[in-house]
Amino acid sequence: MHKTSDFDHCESIYWVFTQVCNDTCDHCYNLSGPKGERMTLSECMQVIENLPDKLDRLILSGGEPLSEKDKLYAILDGIKQKYGHQTQVMLQTNGDLLTGPVLDILIEKGVTRFDIASIDRFHKAKGTRLDEIARLFESRGVNGNEKDPLVKKENYLHHFPLSWGHWGATDDMWLGGNWARGRALDKKLWKRDPHHNFCAIHSGGIGFLTGADGIPQEISIQLWRISPCCPGTKKPLGDARIEKVSTVLQHSSQSPVMQRINEGNPYRMGESLGITQKHAEERCASLQNVCLWCDEFFEKHDRDISY
Repeated sequence: MHKTSDFDHCESIYWVFTQVCNDTCDHCYNLSGPKGERMTLSECMQVIENLPDKLDRLILSGGEPLSEKDKLYAILDGIKQKYGHQTQVMLQTNGDLLTGPVLDILIEKGVTRFDIASIDRFHKAKGTRLDEIARLFESRGVNGNEKDPLVKKENYLHHFPLSWGHWGATDDMWLGGNWARGRALDKKLWKRDPHHNFCAIHSGGIGFLTGADGIPQEISIQLWRISPCCPGTKKPLGDARIEKVSTVLQHSSQSPVMQRINEGNPYRMGESLGITQKHAEERCASLQNVCLWCDEFFEKHDRDISY
């Protein structure tokens, strides 16, 4: 477990600063769309103020970040002011609103990694713009050889080349391990497999306090809700608008529930409350999804869990 001072240094933060989007994909876990939830610019600046003193990588996502382009630009300015060039900034976008002039501004404002997260059957364009987008990146000298959407850790910690990649929600990537949330749940696209432990893979809860084998220490901020994982626990760890992320993580590190999530083991997160692993596994079998078990656990035991 980290020492107290270490929480002022995070390896990676995944920040969904808007759930506004130009599309309404069936598989979307946070109900993004034209009427998606958003924050004010002032609230976004408060989140930046409360980020750790040192941050190796910041992933900005949505929603569609370019749906609130001016806000995105202001966030990038705030990040550069806070961290200089010591943080890699990565942008996840569906690419629909990406143009040459916009790309020029994003590069000038410090984005060094672009991921086009729309190469699948759910998005409007269904990947048909990929060749056009590839030419656009090539025209600006953005390297397309690094295909890994998570980017090698040695790159984002030590070397920040301009690069881009593409991926989407396929049976093997994301959709294959999809969490039962948002529109994905409504449209019945979630994964029915009680043995699939999303918590134990990257973007799940594993290592959110300490890192894990081959997995960076990464937390998620959904708008302002600090969470150990991308889909987010029913009870957020804290509010990044009014709380220091480092303080929230320090408090969370003392919680037996969060220690189990950090281990990637949600089946044991209730042991300190007298809830056995056997019971958790039985509930997962009944609910058919580990994220639904996590939801049930936090709904029933919200008052019993302190950070």
